[in-house]
Amino acid sequence: MSAPTAARPVDAERTGRRVEEVLDRLAASGDPAAAEAAEELVRCLMDFYGSGLARVLDLLSAAPGDPLAGLLGDELVASLLVLHDLHPEDRDTRITRALDSVREHALEVVDFDEESGALTLRARESGGCGCGSGAGAGAGAREAAQAALACFAPEVRAVDVRTAPAGPTLLQIGTAPTGAR
Repeated sequence: MSAPTAARPVDAERTGRRVEEVLDRLAASGDPAAAEAAEELVRCLMDFYGSGLARVLDLLSAAPGDPLAGLLGDELVASLLVLHDLHPEDRDTRITRALDSVREHALEVVDFDEESGALTLRARESGGCGCGSGAGAGAGAREAAQAALACFAPEVRAVDVRTAPAGPTLLQIGTAPTGAR
């Protein structure tokens, strides 16, 4: 009998919400001992899997080449690494990675407010024929960005997408506009 080579696909965001729902149900059941035991169980499992992930990162980082690239680009693995505070990339890099996964929307970072967790983005209008992306495209871009950011940068709690005319590259995370002091 051989070991499975691939896990069943899991939506990290949905799984996190489901765990919260189950814990909330137990807390509302009126049995504080059961709710406390469930929370302790979740903490123990988080510690166990977090330690395993930390070990995987240590082993991979010692390997030649760039074996981490595939792991860091995977939504499930990235979300686990962020959840356990093990992701080796900083927030701005993870935001950029998330937005790269929704390239069809041509989103660019304008600002991130650390206190509120609000990320402001610009979506480029389509160029050439003069027809813009329209309000519906902004909503689709926001939803796509929110889904990607939930895995790669959960510290982003709100996304605002503004439309900008096609043109030169806008402000990127960690850079200042030309001439700004």
